Amino acid sequence: MFATLAGKALVPVGLAVTGFMVVCCLVLYSVIRDDLHRGEIVHATNLADTILKSTRYAMHKSDRETLATIIRNVGEQKGVDHVRIFNKKGVVTFSAKSGEINRQVDKKAEGCIVCHKEAVPVSNLGTMQQARTFRNPDGMDVMSITAPIYNEPDCSSAACHFHLPGQKVLGTLDIGLSRAELERSLTMLRIQMIIFTMMSLILTVSGVTALLRRNVFLPVQRLRNYVESSAKKNDIPEHPPHLPHDLDIIAASYYNVKMNTFDKKQNSQESVDDCNKGK
Repeated sequence: MFATLAGKALVPVGLAVTGFMVVCCLVLYSVIRDDLHRGEIVHATNLADTILKSTRYAMHKSDRETLATIIRNVGEQKGVDHVRIFNKKGVVTFSAKSGEINRQVDKKAEGCIVCHKEAVPVSNLGTMQQARTFRNPDGMDVMSITAPIYNEPDCSSAACHFHLPGQKVLGTLDIGLSRAELERSLTMLRIQMIIFTMMSLILTVSGVTALLRRNVFLPVQRLRNYVESSAKKNDIPEHPPHLPHDLDIIAASYYNVKMNTFDKKQNSQESVDDCNKGK
């Protein structure tokens, strides 16, 4: 197959189209995945901000029951893995899971080491720095956002409790969202892109094959048949068939060569006949 003209023409085209489609799909998938991941982080950050604003009034009133109810209700929502608030010392004070309350958080954990890697904790983080992904004990992928609870003027001057104005961070809200839905979407996207790539590859190769067959392979085959047929005959060669421009020039050149050869042969034969008659 590789020794034929069709094989030499189609195999490189098929490989080139396949490589091009695979590279394009990989780049497109990578871009879409990154966009979805950024969108997931923005969604989780907005949700954390909403929780902080919803619980601010209860914090000002030191209404622990209302605050615990809000945290518990959010934690019961579909797709929420955990919601907890821990104080400046890293002790969980509120959590959607009752077993986590009063538990000490490890400051060297993945979500804490970003702020606590230095002797003085970092108080300001960007949106992307607040996000982290990990696998929970149930084996599920979780994307978590750590949002600091800042000491604003109405916090340090509240009547229910007092925080020094110089204390920048009062505590931290930690919320984790399951990535199962995102992973399911990415899996479907991979399957769809594989199907699209295969369909595009089949259609492209089929189209290129049809065009090459019509414009190249069949004319070349007609030229080959004409040359082989003319080579077997010693009489006047037939006129070449109508072929595409370049092949038509080749066929005409071959026809002229055959005609010249035939004319020379005829002239030579006539000379021999004349000599025989003279004798």
